[in-house]
Amino acid sequence: MDRRRFLLTVFGGGAALAVGSVSAIRLLGGKNRNVMTAATPAAMPAQDMLLECFSDDDGHNLGPCHVQKLVLTDAQWHQRLSDAAFNVMRRAGTEMAFSGSHEKPNSKGLYRCAGCSTALFDAATQFDSGTGWPSFWQPIAKQNVIENRDTSYGMVRTAVTCAGCDSHLGHVFDDGPAPTGLRYCMNSVAMSFVAFRVS
Repeated sequence: MDRRRFLLTVFGGGAALAVGSVSAIRLLGGKNRNVMTAATPAAMPAQDMLLECFSDDDGHNLGPCHVQKLVLTDAQWHQRLSDAAFNVMRRAGTEMAFSGSHEKPNSKGLYRCAGCSTALFDAATQFDSGTGWPSFWQPIAKQNVIENRDTSYGMVRTAVTCAGCDSHLGHVFDDGPAPTGLRYCMNSVAMSFVAFRVS
């Protein structure tokens, strides 16, 4: 093996190892849920964005924070999510009504995306819609969710996805209570509830 090929092999392999290590570290995520990191396949550059971050201690708004959109392959999403969550979040499915675990909690807290931990809803805005799905009259921060027109199944609806990872969460309707008149109808498997540590 000539010198040039040897150096390319050594340094090329080292670079690949370094990129793989960074991706592995990012996939595992940090211990601080308020500092979000992204696991990004090498071929897909991460998109930097500005979201609102919130404390798990008491829901305090920590202000705008720069995060990288979480971009994973289907195989990586399968490792991260349950089959039910994968179907809802990555295939825009819907869980059965009354099958979820997120009825209105007895404690104060917030709901985070089950895929990337982006803060989505404050439990204080949750209400019993009678539909069998967790319902909220507003998101915790408008920029943390994305709303898009959905014409699937012969209906016109507004789909809601997580801004941090583009995972499907549910739909928003205009039959909710005051003060917004909106009903963010979410899938339980797409969210995780975090009870505040201090009141």
